[in-house]
Amino acid sequence: MKLSTTISFNGDPKKLAKKAQDLEAAGIDMVWGGEIYGYDLVSTLAYLAGQTTTLELMTGILPVYSRTPALIAQTAATIDALSDGRFILGLGTSGAQVIEGWHGVPFEKPLGRTRDTIDICRKVWSGDKVTHEGRAFSLPLPEGQGTGLGKPLKFMDKRPERDIPIVIASIGPKNVEMTAELANGWQPIHFVPDRFEQVWGDALAAGKAKRSADLPPLEIIAGGVVALGDGPDVQEAREAARGQIGFYVGGMGAKNKNYYNDLFKRYGWVEEAEKVQDLFLSGKRAEAMAAIPEEYLDLSMLTGDEATVRERLAVYKEVGITHLNISPAGDNPLDTIEKIKAWVE
Repeated sequence: MKLSTTISFNGDPKKLAKKAQDLEAAGIDMVWGGEIYGYDLVSTLAYLAGQTTTLELMTGILPVYSRTPALIAQTAATIDALSDGRFILGLGTSGAQVIEGWHGVPFEKPLGRTRDTIDICRKVWSGDKVTHEGRAFSLPLPEGQGTGLGKPLKFMDKRPERDIPIVIASIGPKNVEMTAELANGWQPIHFVPDRFEQVWGDALAAGKAKRSADLPPLEIIAGGVVALGDGPDVQEAREAARGQIGFYVGGMGAKNKNYYNDLFKRYGWVEEAEKVQDLFLSGKRAEAMAAIPEEYLDLSMLTGDEATVRERLAVYKEVGITHLNISPAGDNPLDTIEKIKAWVE
């Protein structure tokens, strides 16, 4: 397994560069970041392309609603060239609250828009003239729309020297099925490897049955917080993880439209998911966090003594994780990374 972790820009480029270089030296193979409504992710990764030498750089995620598919393809080609072939295009839909509230774009046809974006990106990178008739996009615009002056165009600079990998962040069954059919990699969230098959098995199998033989095997990027030992760092890490999952399950979406709450139920914590959401939406956030079951933390995190963590690493490997995504806790995160790197190798 390769190792990945998150990285974000807080406004200090020197600190960002130093962190990326330290992660690279410690054994991290790939860094990725999100883009919501702060600093943009594209500029951040373009900067890191010039500050690192071996790190793979992934958008995790670039929302498919915030840019046109052609611009996404141009962006990917540019960062891939700047990094000498180290870029990975991570895509996702984000959510209606962000897309409609921040970008002012209707959150419509998420599957069709994602499928069209994947297809158009690969057509742009081929160097051929791009035409496309999809569920969300048509290139050029069809007759009767716009001025009628649009014509098929092709990427005007040197096309990418490789097929840029596309990773999709998805959790819904239909979206995961599409990911397994079309993408190079899959990035789930709130991953519980022990319940992998019951939650994801059918969707992945259905998608792989339609997968082109030209595509390599699907890679999977998943993992969790790492806290080694039995000191206060471990409990602090568990409580931080409890707060994060509680926020997602309880408050990321409306009462009847929360994808993360649905995922928690599919994992088997049905009553707990409903309780967390009811408490959170009624303003009882502390009680909502406390209702997250200890079992979830045990199965979704890498915490405890070294023997226990190594046993848990084997579970991730058994279900096919290719990139173990870790968030090291404690005062010496780089030491933790070096240990995990040695164990997975």
